[in-house]
Amino acid sequence: MTSPAAPQAVAGTFSPLETWLATAAGLTAFFTSLFTASMVNVAVPSVIGSFGVGQSQAQLLMSGFFAMNSTGLLASSWMVARFGQREVFHGSLLIFGSAALLCFAAPSFEFLVLGRGVQGLAAGFLQPLIMLVLVQVFPPEKRGLAMGMFAMGVMVAVGIGPAVGGVIIEAYQWQLIFLAPLPFTILAATLGFLFLPGAPRQSSPPRFDWLGFALINTLVFCWFTLLGNGQRWGWSSDIALGFAAAVVAAGAVFYWSQRKPGVTLTDLSLFQNKSYAAGLGIIFFYGFGTLATVYAFPIFGQLVQSFTPTKAGTLLLPASLVAAAVMPFTGRASDVISHRALLFVGLVISSVSVFGLADADSNTHYWYIAAMLLITRIGSAIVTPAMMTAPLLGLPADQMQRGAGLTNFAVIFGSANGAALYSVFLEQRIQHHASFLAATQTFANDTTRELLQGAGMLISQAGVSGLVRDGVTMWHLKEMIVAQATALGFQDGFVFIGISMMIPLIPLIFLSQKAETKP
Repeated sequence: MTSPAAPQAVAGTFSPLETWLATAAGLTAFFTSLFTASMVNVAVPSVIGSFGVGQSQAQLLMSGFFAMNSTGLLASSWMVARFGQREVFHGSLLIFGSAALLCFAAPSFEFLVLGRGVQGLAAGFLQPLIMLVLVQVFPPEKRGLAMGMFAMGVMVAVGIGPAVGGVIIEAYQWQLIFLAPLPFTILAATLGFLFLPGAPRQSSPPRFDWLGFALINTLVFCWFTLLGNGQRWGWSSDIALGFAAAVVAAGAVFYWSQRKPGVTLTDLSLFQNKSYAAGLGIIFFYGFGTLATVYAFPIFGQLVQSFTPTKAGTLLLPASLVAAAVMPFTGRASDVISHRALLFVGLVISSVSVFGLADADSNTHYWYIAAMLLITRIGSAIVTPAMMTAPLLGLPADQMQRGAGLTNFAVIFGSANGAALYSVFLEQRIQHHASFLAATQTFANDTTRELLQGAGMLISQAGVSGLVRDGVTMWHLKEMIVAQATALGFQDGFVFIGISMMIPLIPLIFLSQKAETKP
């Protein structure tokens, strides 16, 4: 990012106690934002039932959060310069908590999505600020430890969120999941008030690219609104085409605005470095596949395997905890082993393990799914340190900060697109399989005829006869078709995710040979 430069670290020496208390404040806030982001996945079936929306709309609860999170990143450092570090920290937590209350009391699906978007924006303001705090309080020789803790927090939060959400939904009601993070939000605010180091606002803060910021938010809003509603509107309808045209127009004007001299959100000269551009492609598509995986499995567990929300929510937990435990080792490995080799191995492990679920259905054992997810997350732990470092190795020192900001944007924006496009694909494939299966259910089909006759006989033995019996029999057949179509749709979805995780192997070819050496 070229406009808002991050404020300099606060001068001074922090005692060990001050260091860890400030770290606790920052990491509690960051953990809470990610915890909230992943918790909603397990509530998707409940949201679909409560508001009568489809998969492609329900996914906005997650993709909308991450989409706005990515745009919040772009404004974070300018806000710190303009308003001060502690003020932005507490203001973001206040907005985040207020949006949680809006989600809890949302009278309609639209208000629920609005609340999630506001939460994502506030979380975007927080993320770079928290990384800055870690740089401030840890001496240079211990910043690797700080970043390792940061990465471990990501892994743990992604795993714990759905598990806790499942317990809340099963024991109480799904709306309460939006209140669960509030105690942690209050704790983070309290710790921040007492222990967070302050970076005073600048008397002459840098200019901000308001035009670029408005355009990127317009693009994000129109694009994700189209993905969330295109299936319902019809992809060739006037309103869908209008939103598509708005996306193209906003993107074109944004590109034009970033080519102008002066203050801009992005430094387009970064893309002249082919190795950096290749690294950005790896980051975008791997984030795409990773969040699609996180989104898919709690829903698959409930809709296909008929798991309780608690059981479905714990699918990701073992894998995330193990991945968090191995992250320090893979981070160290990225210092001594070729980044390209690590990326290749991690990408192959991640994609192959997802392909291993391409025939999963209602009979697939819980621990087989958990094992495949464990392998996937280990692949992610191998990929992540090298993926976030390798693109920066070929950049000159004066472009390093801007390059790092754009990589953070790429991984989060890619993640948002992954969840959104996966949901659209899933809904289309379920509808395709349902239509195909329904067309084969005729009395010329021996299996269908025997099924209807057997079901009718059992219902008659229960004392039901006539039109009621026939209606119940046909309802039973319809439910079987829906269940089978849903399972087949998810199987196609796992292939979709597996392929998306292999796409980064293409830009990996163009990654600079400098990624072969220790940074």
